Amino acid sequence: MKVVNLKQAILQAWKERWSDYQWAVNMKKFFPKGATWDILNLAEALLEQAMIGPSPNPLILSYLKYAISSQVNSSTCSRQGLKFDDFSRDLCVQALLDIMDMFCDRLSCHGKAEECIGLCRALLSALHWLLRCTAASAERLREGLEAGTPAAGEKQLAMCLQRLEKTLSSTKNRALLHIAKLEEASSWTAIEHCLLKLGEILANLSNPQLRSQAEQCGTLIRSIPTMLSVHSEQLHKTGFPTVHAVVLLEGTMNLTGETQPLVEQLMMVKRMQHIPTPLFVLEIWKACFVGLIESPEGTGELKWTAFTFLKIPQVLVKLKKYSHGDKDFTEDVNTAFEFLLKLTPLLDKADQRCNCDCTNFLLQECSKQGLLSEASMNNLMAKRKADREHAPQLKSDENANIQPNPGLILRAEPTVTNILKTMDADHSKSPEGLLGVLGHMLSGKSLDLLLAAAAATGKLKSFARKFINLNEFTTHRSEESTKAASVRALLFDISFLMLCHVAQTYGSEVILSESNTGGEVFFFETWMQTCMPEEGKILNPDHPCFRPDSTKVESLVALLNNSSEIKLVQMKWHEACLNISAAILEILNAWENGVLAFESIQKITDSIKGKVCSLAVCAVAWLVAHVRMLGLDEREKSLQMIRQLAGPLYSENTLQFYNERVVIMSSILEHMCADVLQQTATQIKFPSTGMDTMPYWNLLPPKRPIKEVLTDIFAKVLEKGWVDSRSIHIFDTLLHMGGVYWFCNNLIKELLKETRKEYTLRAVELLYSIFCLDMQQVTLVLLGHILPGLLTDSSKWHSLMDPPGTALAKLAVWCALSSYSSHKGQASSRQKKRHREDIEDYISLFPLDDMQPSKLMRLLSSNEEDANILSSPTDRSMSSSLSASQLHTVNMRDPLNRVLANLFLLISSILGSRTAGPHTQFVQWFMEECVDCLEQGGRGSILQFMPFTTVSELVKVSAMSSPKVVLAITDLSLPLGRQVAAKAIAAL
Repeated sequence: MKVVNLKQAILQAWKERWSDYQWAVNMKKFFPKGATWDILNLAEALLEQAMIGPSPNPLILSYLKYAISSQVNSSTCSRQGLKFDDFSRDLCVQALLDIMDMFCDRLSCHGKAEECIGLCRALLSALHWLLRCTAASAERLREGLEAGTPAAGEKQLAMCLQRLEKTLSSTKNRALLHIAKLEEASSWTAIEHCLLKLGEILANLSNPQLRSQAEQCGTLIRSIPTMLSVHSEQLHKTGFPTVHAVVLLEGTMNLTGETQPLVEQLMMVKRMQHIPTPLFVLEIWKACFVGLIESPEGTGELKWTAFTFLKIPQVLVKLKKYSHGDKDFTEDVNTAFEFLLKLTPLLDKADQRCNCDCTNFLLQECSKQGLLSEASMNNLMAKRKADREHAPQLKSDENANIQPNPGLILRAEPTVTNILKTMDADHSKSPEGLLGVLGHMLSGKSLDLLLAAAAATGKLKSFARKFINLNEFTTHRSEESTKAASVRALLFDISFLMLCHVAQTYGSEVILSESNTGGEVFFFETWMQTCMPEEGKILNPDHPCFRPDSTKVESLVALLNNSSEIKLVQMKWHEACLNISAAILEILNAWENGVLAFESIQKITDSIKGKVCSLAVCAVAWLVAHVRMLGLDEREKSLQMIRQLAGPLYSENTLQFYNERVVIMSSILEHMCADVLQQTATQIKFPSTGMDTMPYWNLLPPKRPIKEVLTDIFAKVLEKGWVDSRSIHIFDTLLHMGGVYWFCNNLIKELLKETRKEYTLRAVELLYSIFCLDMQQVTLVLLGHILPGLLTDSSKWHSLMDPPGTALAKLAVWCALSSYSSHKGQASSRQKKRHREDIEDYISLFPLDDMQPSKLMRLLSSNEEDANILSSPTDRSMSSSLSASQLHTVNMRDPLNRVLANLFLLISSILGSRTAGPHTQFVQWFMEECVDCLEQGGRGSILQFMPFTTVSELVKVSAMSSPKVVLAITDLSLPLGRQVAAKAIAAL
């Protein structure tokens, strides 16, 4: 009835020639308040009547214009005009274009979310209509040109393009169209077809002004789907300390780690800091060269060489996959090398350290991996060769016979593959041949070279697994000759020593990580887990693992005490290794009670280390645990025994490769005893073995509080502007000693003291890289404890002023993003050693059950209705805590997810509260940084934890009231997310 009445009212108005004002007054009488004009389709009715004749009815159009001007009618009216498609009626088209002019650049809607989505759809239809109209006008112009009457078509085309430009130049309109495109994919496809058709028609036009105007509109329309992924890169900076530190940290502490997590972490830093690719690659190379120059002699240097020449090229190959154009990436790598060649002093120093042309090796390796074209490689090599002629040369005689490490490492890599193949063969067929291969591995620095190459190429785990299998093979004995027995003893010994050496150099995870599926437990794994001393692992010398079968212990004691040397045939070496600890206890007791003289002890220790060095290693492993439990005055004899076992035996009657095995044994024993010797302030002289002494050992200055050490080292690093390997180790030690909360809290206090802008930015870049030592745990502490503490305590708000406040917001977002993107992957090996907070702790700290808002939130809730979370399902669609993550059903038992959800609830409550201050400003910076770092606030981002209600609060903050910000912070993959975004943008 209402629709019929509406038509009658329009006809009556026309007959009686009401003015627009009269019409509005009378309409109010006819239709009392309550009915919105959109429901009545007022616009549709008016346009239908206005467009009946060949030209539009001006009186009825004036009513429509009045409705639009007085906002009686929302812009859904635009949708109705779009049914009009007789583009040959010039005057009608012109009238419609004039009406569009009234609202196309100032659309707004303050109604419900559904109405705002309606507005988006209407705008999409309007754009489609405009494009069709433009195409029809262009077609007419082309026909007119052929017929010689171009004027009419040209005028109409100019008008259409003008409206198109006006509509699209507003970011707000483009944002609404972005939402509409996601709502109605089919309409968007129609628009793309229209664009193509229009392009074809306009290509033949001679008027350059109209053509360029149309091209501009086309570009704007095509930019709508990607309007969020455009980020400008930092061009004013050349040094990026975060990239530098991440690479240094990985090279110093995690050579065995897989490349993928490192690649993802580097990409995350590149994206968060908007680093251009050439400078990014340059920074990676710079860090590698600095690492090479700083690395300690021996294994440390070999590890760095393997990292630089084997692992980093692999990392770059993976980075290339992330960058879309292959050709561009090789160009960027070339540019990075061009920049690198300008850093002559750095390259000269690296060449001096490695005794070769490092750049040359690197360029060849990159070319082999397809990261550089042949031409670029030759050009760069020639440049470096010319530069090297002016470099300060070392005395040539010294270096003539030293082979450079990079060359050795690159040659070691294929050798590793060959050895793995050899180890796969059946050991029982040719144990002598295998022994020859292993003996060759032990000479000089071959073993460390091979291990470094295996670690850098991800083959160390399978390498270790093969040695565990070999070691296990030697424990099963059959009928054997004396020769076969000595080969078996040597294979057992060499595999045992190698595995201990690998565990100490690269961490025990390398050996234990690949659990075997058969459920069989191998001797070496058992021994290493229960009996081998490591940093931070305290062993109980009275543990049952050190107290095996007493009868076997007695026979071993008798064997050691009575015979001059151990018989090899039918000897069960693994049993001897397990029993030796109890035997040593018996012998020690006998010595302390005067039953045995020192000469007998010497004979016994010589017997232990005479044939198989592994026995000595097992004996010292127990002695180390035993010494820890003794008083100062009781330690002498045990330490004396360690000294006896550590020195080599000078005897003719030793097995093959004795000297090589003693070198490895001494290195293992030195590592084992380091902790105890430091605690008991004792010195044991280990034979100078040619292996490296322990680098980065004993770093903390004695008798200084660790907090002072932390602030000092951070101040030094900040002054310098980059983190060196020694500092990384000190930070790591402090993190172990003080714990995550202490470490993070004190470093954040240092950041908040800083008042110089460029220093605070530098501090953020450095702190982020220091926090990479254990990013997951640091993030939980930072976002779950430290930030809420600062934001809820008004006495601390002053510390959140700019610049430290901005810096802290940036750091928090970086940490949150890194942890969130990587916590689906596994923690790296160096982080697994640390104590993990119990998940239950986080659940009780941050309850997120809908019925039970956390205590924190109840305290903060500024308006009463917030605390009572609406329970009925219909109301709950916009309850104060509903966020995209709940609709995506993210696992809330995960501590990081809980902490993020609570932080965003806190942010939401701060924005909605009635008091503003530095904490409100901090929240704004935090959100700005989120927007700056994110590609899109979709399913994988931390912004999915933000309650939907926060969006409308944020838009009230002047700096955040832009359409792009709203699109970036809402999850547009969800219908509810699109509604929230449309409502916020339409109200801007």
